[in-house]
Amino acid sequence: MHGAVLLDEKGEILRPAILWNDTRSAQECAELEELAPELHQVAGNLAMPGFTAPKLLWVRRHEPQIFARIASVLLPKDYLRFKMTGKKISDMSDAAGTLWLDVGKRDWSDALLQKCGLTRENMPSLVEGCEVSATLEPGLAQRWGLHSAVMVAGGGGDNAVSAIGVGAVSPG
Repeated sequence: MHGAVLLDEKGEILRPAILWNDTRSAQECAELEELAPELHQVAGNLAMPGFTAPKLLWVRRHEPQIFARIASVLLPKDYLRFKMTGKKISDMSDAAGTLWLDVGKRDWSDALLQKCGLTRENMPSLVEGCEVSATLEPGLAQRWGLHSAVMVAGGGGDNAVSAIGVGAVSPG
């Protein structure tokens, strides 16, 4: 989902996560639309306070000491993947809800990231939802009694996965 887990250079959490349903960034959302008139075309989404980019603008304005220490921005489920695999990875469908994904290029938009004071170095790698993103950390697999080659799928956002679940996979 469209939350924000902010990590420092050691991979430690900087502040409690801001979740998708937190709308404190409504003002920043409106400002983002003014800062980035290309937003809808590039990101393929309307800007909403629940998305990640406005939340980061809020942190930049209201918690500048936290913003200055951000090394990585992860979505909540991607933070769980990071803890399970040691890899910072997101999938395309959830990344689209950050408002930083260029959906046509299926890659982070440097221009949209820059509008929020970030770079692609702050972002996780991207995979398709059906791809293997990583395998479990060996120590974790052992503690859980699992084989170390257990694969962790790319995954997907709730709406994208729901569409697949109901069979809405063909044009029209």
